[in-house]
Amino acid sequence: MYTAIVILHVVVSLALILIILLQTGKGADIGAVFGGGSSQTLFGSSGPTSFLGKMTAAAAVIFMLTSLFLAYFSGSRPTSSIMKGDIPVQTTPATGGQPALPPLPQGSPAGPGGTAPQAPAPQGTPAAPGK
Repeated sequence: MYTAIVILHVVVSLALILIILLQTGKGADIGAVFGGGSSQTLFGSSGPTSFLGKMTAAAAVIFMLTSLFLAYFSGSRPTSSIMKGDIPVQTTPATGGQPALPPLPQGSPAGPGGTAPQAPAPQGTPAAPGK
């Protein structure tokens, strides 16, 4: 049913495009632009509705109905997934208090209570005595 409505919707939308493109505009003469005698009203002659006008109205109604149907039923369709079953969630065991720190490289201070390494002396000045 849903697939048939989608196919109908696509066919009606293409037909609506073609029907609209086949119609001529009101006051389509070039003389109407410059005030020629063929255009007595502002938007062209207001004669009876043509066959293409009736087809446009019918196609527009069908297009709107299929749009509403598809919008309503697309929200209630079950979603499919390629995953079978539940995905196991991997958890890491919690450690007490503080998170683990990465190992320190060689030659670095021992930890928060250790001393910070000294910066090298600038060029041209002697190093500090005692260290």
